[in-house]
Amino acid sequence: MSSPSLGADEFVKIEEVVKIFGDTVAVSSVDLSVARNEIFALLGSSGSGKSTLLRMLAGFERPTSGRILLDGEDITDVPPYRRPVNMMFQSYALFPHMTVEANVAFGLKQEGVPKAEIHDRVYEALALVQMAAYTRRKPHQLSGGQQQRVALARSLVKRPKLLLLDEPMSALDKQIRQKTQIELVKIIEQVGVTCILVTHDQEEAMTMAQRLAVMTEGKIVQCGTPQDVYNFPNSRFVAGFIGTTNLFEGAIVVDEPDHVAIESGDLSRRLYVSHGVNEPLGMEVAVSIRPERVVVARERPGGDYNWSRGMVSHMAWMGGYALYQVRLDSGKMVEASVPSLTLARMDAPGIGDEAYVSWDADSATVLGA
Repeated sequence: MSSPSLGADEFVKIEEVVKIFGDTVAVSSVDLSVARNEIFALLGSSGSGKSTLLRMLAGFERPTSGRILLDGEDITDVPPYRRPVNMMFQSYALFPHMTVEANVAFGLKQEGVPKAEIHDRVYEALALVQMAAYTRRKPHQLSGGQQQRVALARSLVKRPKLLLLDEPMSALDKQIRQKTQIELVKIIEQVGVTCILVTHDQEEAMTMAQRLAVMTEGKIVQCGTPQDVYNFPNSRFVAGFIGTTNLFEGAIVVDEPDHVAIESGDLSRRLYVSHGVNEPLGMEVAVSIRPERVVVARERPGGDYNWSRGMVSHMAWMGGYALYQVRLDSGKMVEASVPSLTLARMDAPGIGDEAYVSWDADSATVLGA
């Protein structure tokens, strides 16, 4: 799944958008561009502003200031029913007394589309989401995943320029969520519609989106591909919000263009990081190291950097990997994800055993605030 280039095609453009409710700034000076046919995620916890931003795109809320453009047209003041935008709600909002066919056809009937065209478009949309065999059923006769497909068909049947998804997987059981995420992406890509989804689930955002924006307190704090945001977080907040990470506090003691060394009271050895920073010597920083980048071993590593001794306080086998928690001599707890295949080939330390944790210089990221 490749990410479209934004340079030539800013299909959705949000310019300096602010939304204030009373004394509360829900969205604060957001600038954002989304490319044509891109699947983009707004990711954040409750109250971050992501849902308010989605509602402004749909037209259900009007920006206090700023403007929103879609395919070059300013839609800031265009009412929802006149926008080429469809929103699939978290609850799916299907009419319980109507059949699947009637639910999907409802919007087209309201627009006065000819009956024969409605029939063809409804069946085309239901076939796309693999629900053509369920036309006569009512919503209560469908599973959660099937209801979601009907809601998606109802959104796509109107052939919107922009599809908005509000927490699309929240009503589904965890077991079927990942499979459904992948299927949903395939359908959206097949239709060729631009899609913006809102979620608080970082796995969902990383599975479905080509790019994502992390929001907190009404602002976008980082935007990029899932790989870039995960591997190169730009703050302590993003590092902790996207996945799990080990954070070590310390001060810069060596500052060169291609590397830095950091003295940390959390570790018995200095941290050596193979990238430069824009901070001065002595600056207090944090270093982020993802659990899958941490090596656990009985043997003491060589070298003077990037390792420390501790004791295994907990180990849980998770199927494809084992999750280790190692308490260092300093008292700091370090998490490590060790692949099951690696575990089977090593003399793995167990709970209560002395162990060493280590990592490569390119596995660490220096963070500021």
